[in-house]
Amino acid sequence: MRRRKDNSSNRRLGIALVLSVAMLLAGTLVFDTVQWNTVLRRMLIPLVRLMAFITLGLAVGQMIEAAGWTGKIGKLGAPLFRFARLGPQCSAAFSTAFISGTAANAMLYEFWQDGKISRHQLILTNLASQLPAFFLHLPTTVFIVLPLTGWAGGLYFILTFLAALIRLAAVLLWGRFRQAADDKAWAQQGPARPSGDKRRGVLKAIDEKLPGRLTTVATYVVPIYIAVFLLNSAGVFDWTRQWLAHWVSDRFVPVEALSLVVLGFAAEFTSGFAAAGAMLQEGVITAKQAVLALLVGNVVAFPIRALRHQLPRLMGIFAPRLGLQILLLGQGFRIVSLILVGGAYYLLF
Repeated sequence: MRRRKDNSSNRRLGIALVLSVAMLLAGTLVFDTVQWNTVLRRMLIPLVRLMAFITLGLAVGQMIEAAGWTGKIGKLGAPLFRFARLGPQCSAAFSTAFISGTAANAMLYEFWQDGKISRHQLILTNLASQLPAFFLHLPTTVFIVLPLTGWAGGLYFILTFLAALIRLAAVLLWGRFRQAADDKAWAQQGPARPSGDKRRGVLKAIDEKLPGRLTTVATYVVPIYIAVFLLNSAGVFDWTRQWLAHWVSDRFVPVEALSLVVLGFAAEFTSGFAAAGAMLQEGVITAKQAVLALLVGNVVAFPIRALRHQLPRLMGIFAPRLGLQILLLGQGFRIVSLILVGGAYYLLF
């Protein structure tokens, strides 16, 4: 039975790889911007890097589960997740998200597949994990943004942090009133440190599960990543960013900040902040206008970036349908929270 399942998975992977190669060949013939040196630099190397991080995340997630560390790691977020009635598995995945979002998602998927959590718990925990993701990316952004934008950049980070807290509070409250209490689940504790036999069991579990999971992930990640690369090479995302930039700017952002917002949608993350800093120094816009423009850029640009960067990863880990649902829910939830804090900042200050 297992061999038949493996053969079926390998067959699907083979079809996915053939489709991927066909898409690449068609892309080199149709789009002038798609050359083989570009494919190597902008598609193949990032794809290999992505698969390496996914492999590491899957291995870490399976190691935590097989070693029985779920209960110990879950203690870190236990007060919050006990309040939300989401269980120690969800708490462990949330805590792991402070280190690796991929490992956390892999843990959630494995818990769901094993029947330890419901689909409802999986989605709520993934939404709650947006707060760890905020801190995970903070060190790589704060030391770039603050020197460029000063106080305006600090306000921007404070507002986005408040939005992340609002999202977490909403998830916890929703879980509190929608989830049934399961006190027995919190009593389950794994060993703090695996013995020698346990370590061999961990390695065996990883050896048994990891190849199959990687096959499934690669089946979806590779063709989706290549499709996104070709769409980007065709200028679809650039056109969408520019159209959204002008549509939003003409209606909600002062004209003086139009160029700032447009630049914020460029592929380079720091371009919008650099423009904000320059315009602040020249007195073209105020700090409040800069903060609002950056928030608008965040609201409009990040869903496009999510399609480019998060869609292949989420579809690979959770399978296409569930991965797309999680992406749409997460981005919608994120946009609503940013609109709330941006509107409050605009009205109060």
